[in-house]
This record gives sequence, C-alpha cells and structure tokens, in this order.
Amino acid sequence: MMAGMSAPRDTTETLETHGTAGADAPVGNAGASAVVTVTDRARQIVQGALADETDAGSLALWLEVSGVRGNAYAYDLYFQAASDAHPGDVVHVSDGLTLIVPEASVGELRGATLDVSDEGGEPGLVVVNPNAPTIEVSRSAGAGEGIDLEDPLTLRIVTALDEQVNPSIASHGGRADLVAVEDTTVYLRLSGGCQGCGMAKATLSQGIEVILREAVPELTGVVDVTDHAHGMNPYYEPA
Repeated sequence: MMAGMSAPRDTTETLETHGTAGADAPVGNAGASAVVTVTDRARQIVQGALADETDAGSLALWLEVSGVRGNAYAYDLYFQAASDAHPGDVVHVSDGLTLIVPEASVGELRGATLDVSDEGGEPGLVVVNPNAPTIEVSRSAGAGEGIDLEDPLTLRIVTALDEQVNPSIASHGGRADLVAVEDTTVYLRLSGGCQGCGMAKATLSQGIEVILREAVPELTGVVDVTDHAHGMNPYYEPA
C-alpha cells in the first residue's frame, strides 16, 4: 500500500503486493476506456518496481480511493493479481502495464493522472485528481477540524473552493484548502502544483481571490499561509 497525502496531488513512496498471483485473465471491464491516465515517467517507475516482483507477469497495478483525509481523497496503490478483478472493476492495459480501478473508486478517480513529482529531492509517484469529496463526505470523515461548517459564511467559502476554485487549478495538480476564517478575512493553504510555484501569488490574487470575492462579496481579504519555501509547516495556524 502506498502512503497518501490529503491533497489531490497525492504523494506515494512504496508499492506492496496484495494477494496471490493467479494465471487467469482479469474478469473486470477490460473494454472500458482508461479512468486514470499514467504518464510515461510513472509507467517506468511502476514497471521497474514490478520487475522485482515474483510472478510479475500475473500482477496488475491497482489504484483505489481508501478514504478521505482533510478535504481530499486518500489512495491505495499496490500490486495484486490481475485475475482478482471483479465485474465492474475497470481494467486498462497500456504499453505493457495493466491498471485496475475497483468499481467503488471509478467515480472518484475518473479523469485523474498517475504522475511523478520531484518534490523532496527524489522522484515519487503522485495521484493528481481533479475530483474532491463533497462537503458532506469531508465532514463525515473529520475534515475541516477547527472550521465551523455550520457557519453560513464559512460554508459558502468552502463551497466556492470545492465547486469553483479547485476544479480550475486542478489541471496542474493544485489545490486550495481553507485554514481559517477571521471576521471577513480568509486564510488558505495551497498544495500540489500551487505549493512552491513562482506564480502562486498571481494565482491567488488574479484567480482564487477573484472567484471567492464574486461568490462571497463580503470578504475583505484572502491570505495565503502556505510555506512555499519548504513545502511544509504553514506560516499561520488558527489559535
């Protein structure tokens, strides 16, 4: 299982093998179009790891949503026998790599990309997903700790982020999450492709802030609290 972060650009580090490899062909929906796109760099990393596995020819790469962390999905990425696929699972074969998305995760992963990130100095697999949990799902998973989603103003801000802002910046793996609301000032943390990006200030002032002010006219300020230099530990945490 790959450890996942709570952003749509989900960093992964290790691959494990689940179950026992079988010789039968997968039962899943092999004729379906790809739910997840795999970049060439990601395919090379996966195939390199797969080559070290016993019965590599019987294994597929499985990718599924394992839950919700914060305001985004968490993932499991692992090797398992291709023959374990069930009807309804999406099986996609491309350039010698079989990728299986279990039926329960198809909707959450449709349109996502398995890519490689060089953040941290070493390349690692990331899931760049344009989809995010609904406010109700995020709340049930314990999202928004310290954020009062019963407050009408806060709920309007979160809705604008989920429905307008994040879909618009997801194309480059970016995401904006609400950290705090103080009076009419919003504090956001950027992640994924927006964290450390030289254009983050322009993205905030010309894109995110414009969208939020249109959706919530009473806002007087939008503040980026992301540590763009180190990729961790924000400049601000609510008291």
